Amino acid sequence: MTTFNTPEFRRRAFLAGLGALSTSALVTACGGTTASTGAGSTTPVDGGNITFLIQGYDTGWVSSKTSISSYEGNLWGQITDKLVYVNEKGELSPWVAESWEELNGAKDFVIHLKQGVTFSDGTPLDAAAVVANLTAWAKGDPTRGVSKVGLFPSTNFVSAEATDATTVKVSFSSPALGFIATLAYHGCILLSPKTLALPVEEQADLSQEIGSGPFVVKSWKQGDSYVLEKRKDYNWGPAALGHTGPARLDTITYKVIKDTSVRTSTVVSGQADVAFNVEPQEIESLKAQGFTVGTPRYLGFVDGFQVNTQAFPTNDPAVRKAIQHGIDRDEILKTVYTSDWNAATTFIQGNVPEAGEFSDHFKFDADKANKILDDAGWASGSDGYRSKDGKTLEITLTPNPYVPSTKAEDELIAQQLKKVGIKVNLKVVDVAGYAAVQASKPPLFQTSRSFVDVGTVAGVLTSQNKGEDWFGLGTSDQKLNDLSTAIATASDRASREKVADELQQYVLEQGYFIPLNQLVQRLYLISPKIKDVQYNGLAYANFYTAWISQ
Repeated sequence: MTTFNTPEFRRRAFLAGLGALSTSALVTACGGTTASTGAGSTTPVDGGNITFLIQGYDTGWVSSKTSISSYEGNLWGQITDKLVYVNEKGELSPWVAESWEELNGAKDFVIHLKQGVTFSDGTPLDAAAVVANLTAWAKGDPTRGVSKVGLFPSTNFVSAEATDATTVKVSFSSPALGFIATLAYHGCILLSPKTLALPVEEQADLSQEIGSGPFVVKSWKQGDSYVLEKRKDYNWGPAALGHTGPARLDTITYKVIKDTSVRTSTVVSGQADVAFNVEPQEIESLKAQGFTVGTPRYLGFVDGFQVNTQAFPTNDPAVRKAIQHGIDRDEILKTVYTSDWNAATTFIQGNVPEAGEFSDHFKFDADKANKILDDAGWASGSDGYRSKDGKTLEITLTPNPYVPSTKAEDELIAQQLKKVGIKVNLKVVDVAGYAAVQASKPPLFQTSRSFVDVGTVAGVLTSQNKGEDWFGLGTSDQKLNDLSTAIATASDRASREKVADELQQYVLEQGYFIPLNQLVQRLYLISPKIKDVQYNGLAYANFYTAWISQ
């Protein structure tokens, strides 16, 4: 475990911090609070500037094309609002949508908007603007290269219309129980109709990203630094956050620092205030020194592997099941992670209300894994690896660059699977390279994916209705088709919960998904002087309520 309070570490941290924060904008931003409180004060004060260190913004600034990556999502969350707020338990509450009605068996919805909400250019965030956003999320615009939002219930979307300035009616051809919840998804950010109407290339210009959030983009240098300043007229934050009026901070400066150790050391040395993603093994040492390390879990899928059933060798059900039972998840939790991480019980996160207990389907049992492979004709060779029909039982794992410590996790998995005769190679790539790996459809793809409502999982499991077809099955598995359709079109929550149980059990029985642990993807190292940072159900830090204590 790394120790951060030695004189040598502080010296190196100070030098690293100076190098990291060399631009003049950041020298003035870091720690430049204009308000002061006594030590240990719990009374929020206004004013001050913070610096947030982040890996990079590699996927760009077109929200419909990026699907809001973990990195871009941090900045988007400060400059835009959503219709609905969701907390870490999946509970929904009003935001820009003041209230809503679910009608006609969840086929029709009426959304009532807060009055007086405006975009940062002064134009109203009214019913017409909401209709423009809903239509963009549901349909996109292929002629302009604008994609729809991946988990939005678009297949049965019929229309959205403004019935007056603050009322929107939304209609679906079949039940859409997950619609309101999806409005809290981080892909459903409200942008000005002026922004939505731009060509994709112009939308990539941050100066054109007109949101209604508590901060606006003041200046930026692409790939280096991004300065946000608060909107003084903002007064419509979600009540769940317990604050009204403008943000308390004056500015947030996002500074790109790719190296994890440099981000950590720069905050430890006092040269920055927040760092995104530290190594889990360092958390306890950092907390012992008074730093806050936020480890929120998001609503969504667990850390694990989506399995390509058409690729060798995972086209063999025996191989899939042997991998499930050949991985010792307790050893992973004890070796790679801390008490902030929990064991997976299914392939969705435990804070999703419909998550079940199906861990017996992937319980560690090396003897069982070996027997499964023996019975399927995978013979052990002199090198300890199995083969069949002249082919070695071999897979390549690519650690997920969005998730801390998956490289260490996959290295341990390689050692564990070697004991049952499976050869594992590691291929380490960056964020850009990870998209290429996904496109190549490898046997195992280490996924991270959030969602707000369990009904949306149907959109990824098969190719029905242009689904993402995670398992390479297309529509060949009729039972999976039926279960996916049932969860997406359920007309009441009780029956949907029953289907969710059946779906989880079936996916795990077939070895279509190999869970590892409950995902903590977004980690936040925060200076002791930064108070009241809050996290939503997608595990993003919200600085609307944050303030600086000195």
